[in-house]
Amino acid sequence: METRYQPIENYGLIGNMRTAALAGIDGSIDWLCLPHFDSPSVFAAILDDQKGGRFRIAPACEQLRHKQFYWPDANILVTRFLHADGIGQIEDYMPVDGADRACDKLIRRVRVVRGSMPFRMECRPAFDYARADHECHVLECLAVFCGGGLRLGLASPFALARDGGGVSAEFTLSEGENATFVLQQLEAEEMPKCCPCAAESEELFRATVNYWRRWLSKCTYRGRWREMVHRSALTLKLLTFEPTGAIVAAPTCSLPEAIGGGRNWDYRYTWIRDAAFTLYALLRIGFTEEAAAFKQWAQARWKEFESAGDGPLQLMYAIDGRSDLAEETLDHLEGYRGSRPVRIGNGAYRQLQLDI
Repeated sequence: METRYQPIENYGLIGNMRTAALAGIDGSIDWLCLPHFDSPSVFAAILDDQKGGRFRIAPACEQLRHKQFYWPDANILVTRFLHADGIGQIEDYMPVDGADRACDKLIRRVRVVRGSMPFRMECRPAFDYARADHECHVLECLAVFCGGGLRLGLASPFALARDGGGVSAEFTLSEGENATFVLQQLEAEEMPKCCPCAAESEELFRATVNYWRRWLSKCTYRGRWREMVHRSALTLKLLTFEPTGAIVAAPTCSLPEAIGGGRNWDYRYTWIRDAAFTLYALLRIGFTEEAAAFKQWAQARWKEFESAGDGPLQLMYAIDGRSDLAEETLDHLEGYRGSRPVRIGNGAYRQLQLDI
């Protein structure tokens, strides 16, 4: 069972301050909830390799070596594949600048930097934590998935083939060539746009890099290990929920403290205590806007009916301010490496924890 799952440390995080995705060094996106952090999952292979759903792009060859790193000063994840015949890489990110800032898009740009390399792409969503059926419609290089109250569009530079409830494509790139795949949430009856050309793809990439570098330029830290401090700040920023100012404790749920153990909770919510620690870290290095936004969010919780300014705050809330986080188990999912139960919601919201 264990060999079917990537070690958790083999995943990198990308996001757009609304939701986040985990991409493994094998080229597979195994966790994504849309449209928000605490929405039902679209890809959850990290919680069930067979049922959870994934979006994988990887070389179709054996004896690969892998390397994963972030584009300097940006939340763009680079997964590199090294082979005797060539070197390829995938650049994964979610746009956060300009008109795309409010869109839920996942961009995957595949490049070959040396030699030639064959690839296989497969996109298999599993809506609502793999509880909801979905429809898949394919039109040459476009696919639309409808299920669980969502409509997703996949734009590919290559012809797509139906593959069960998903789609797949095989292609080969040579040195200097690149191909961009776009997965996007759609409105009712909306169809996905065709893939961006190379120039448009580069412009979108640069706009995203520039956004993160502008944000990071506000950092006042000048001490040792600055690169590590910057990377930590960028990660904390990914955990902020821009529409409300809330901050999630983690972008995932049900990952166990120990393999096979039952201490696997849903952390996609805002703990007053944890958010305070996050804000303290950001304030220490010059980031103040996040604290102002969180203050407004917390003030709104204090003024709500149940508290009315008189009673204590709950120790945790949903990112939209909901106070009821009823917990349930998903018994149809086996959990990461068999670590049942898979939980969504968090019953701790009813607890009294004095460290708040």
